[in-house]
Amino acid sequence: MAGEDRISWLPVEVIVSILCRLEVKDAIRTAALARSWRHLWTYLPCLRIGSFIDEDAVGFPEGIKPVASSWIEGVHHVVSSLRGPLLHFALCHRFSSAQSALLQCLLDLLLQKGSIETLKLESDLDRVVIHLPLFRSLKELELFLCRLVLPADFQGFDCLSSLTLGAVKISNDDLHLLIHLSKNLTTFNGYSFVPFGDQRVSIKLNSSSLRYLELNINEYVEEVKVVSAPYLEHAEIRNCAFIDFEKSASVNLGLVTSTAATVSSLNLNFGVLESLSFAALPLNFTFPRVRQLKLVLDIRTMDKSMYGAFIWLLRSMLCLEELNVELDDYLFDPRDDVLMRELRELLLKRHRGLSCLNQTLKHVRIGMVNLNGVLTGIPLVKFFLLNARVLELMKVAHWTGSKVERMIKELQKVKVASSSKAKVMMIPSERRM
Repeated sequence: MAGEDRISWLPVEVIVSILCRLEVKDAIRTAALARSWRHLWTYLPCLRIGSFIDEDAVGFPEGIKPVASSWIEGVHHVVSSLRGPLLHFALCHRFSSAQSALLQCLLDLLLQKGSIETLKLESDLDRVVIHLPLFRSLKELELFLCRLVLPADFQGFDCLSSLTLGAVKISNDDLHLLIHLSKNLTTFNGYSFVPFGDQRVSIKLNSSSLRYLELNINEYVEEVKVVSAPYLEHAEIRNCAFIDFEKSASVNLGLVTSTAATVSSLNLNFGVLESLSFAALPLNFTFPRVRQLKLVLDIRTMDKSMYGAFIWLLRSMLCLEELNVELDDYLFDPRDDVLMRELRELLLKRHRGLSCLNQTLKHVRIGMVNLNGVLTGIPLVKFFLLNARVLELMKVAHWTGSKVERMIKELQKVKVASSSKAKVMMIPSERRM
């Protein structure tokens, strides 16, 4: 029969599942469809309210206008109207420091619901102060651009498994407590750290459950140290302190020396490699389980020291199977540079005693984002063709500029000159790591 309302005959759980896929405001508007729909939206188990950061506005805080306080009060009304358990809550908007109290009332209301498992707050301004309530059921926490204060009697989140902090102001003591006292934390992501007053950020990780670590270090980070993480499997650390590199963080290799037995995937960039003191490391140190290694190398830093760090990593990874190297640079022209000529000579040597090259390294990808990358990339390709005896596949993500044909011819010459039986694939350069 035409016009028959079949949706209303569906079970309430199915209708609510459909409403969850709508914008919150659209889900609320369904209350006008029929009397039986009037309160269905109040059983929504998840609310995603607001919009993410406007990238065009970032860096111009004086031009950013915070949302009206009445909007926050409206969100409070929506949450208080819910009849069922609220499991997931995400709030993304621009707020002013004067609205911290309103946001705090909203967090307290969420605490009263007693069922929050996922909480995400993004303010687009770092003026908002959040006193984080002790959510007993919280499993995932994501905070961006705010100032975070823990309760005085904070005892940790018993159920928290994933923590993400982006441009969050938090004291070193609170940061340590948040990680150390969350006994089931398996994932920690930290981005664009902000100093707490005059205190630079000191990241000291002590976790008996941490398995995945991702850090973007900036100039406000003083130190990164993994005191203990016996179950860590994946570590991704990028040093992005370009503004004042002399003040960039030191990365303590407690990360690898205390957890090397479990780490199977490692991702480092040139900033981290430069801040490591390889001279202080034991020559016989090894990563016994690392199977995947990703490196971002800057041509400007690839001198003898960086070459030594590169060889040290290969020497320490006895079971390395996959290597991804991204050559990154935009301004430096290495064609007539003495350091680059020296580097090419080093790369074209044969090496002995690198176990992974002799026994396990089967897949290598080298990414070249521009012509400068190609000039260093060609000797690097030849390095693996000369030394990796069990290499099966090499992918060369080539620069896609006007001189790409010349580059491809140079790489083909490298393959012909090498005795390696590895298959060499030329592919367009992908997005940088």
